[in-house]
Amino acid sequence: MKNLTTLDKIAYSFLIIIFGLGIYFANTDLTYFDEVYTVEDGFVENGSAIFLFISSMLLLYRFFKLYKYKKTLWKVGILAMSVLFFFGAGEEISWGQRIFDVQSSEYFLQNNAQGETNLHNMVVDGKKVNKIIFSQLLTVVLVLYLIVTPFLYRKFEWVKNLANIFAVPIVKWHYTIAFLVGTALLVFISSNRKWEIYELSFSVIFLLIFMSPLNKSIYTK
Repeated sequence: MKNLTTLDKIAYSFLIIIFGLGIYFANTDLTYFDEVYTVEDGFVENGSAIFLFISSMLLLYRFFKLYKYKKTLWKVGILAMSVLFFFGAGEEISWGQRIFDVQSSEYFLQNNAQGETNLHNMVVDGKKVNKIIFSQLLTVVLVLYLIVTPFLYRKFEWVKNLANIFAVPIVKWHYTIAFLVGTALLVFISSNRKWEIYELSFSVIFLLIFMSPLNKSIYTK
């Protein structure tokens, strides 16, 4: 615990409560879990979008703050991550479609599994993009980033240099453990809506990573 920042402790406490309540409701009142706790546009889903958006803005702030001090590849790396997380936040709330009561176009009504204006629920040749890209591919990326990359960064100098050049924040091991614990806890939730909680934990932990990576010096002049 001595290696955790105050923000880490607050965030982990928050996630413990979120998972704890989720497991409780999923096993005592599944209808409440599906239709209230993890409902579309509810606290959990909107929370994911908010944390993803904050991560995007944090990276963008650092991009502009350090612009004149950093090389091109650093700028490309941090800007790409900012855009990626902004995209994730937008997708999470279907780009504000339900918030602003915007009707989907005919294309999305016909090709989106939920009739919404987003990409992750698109259906191509009868297969959901969400399952192919946002589940299977994302799983591979997370394993590489959370487990393989931190190990290689600590072991090989060229990996360390490459990560620093592209402004890639390296995960401290307790963040990796937090992800693995969150993944394991999903076993206790039978509902498919459990992924909403997982996405919230994803967004919270990634914000923590950006706030305090192992190579925090990449965010200095």
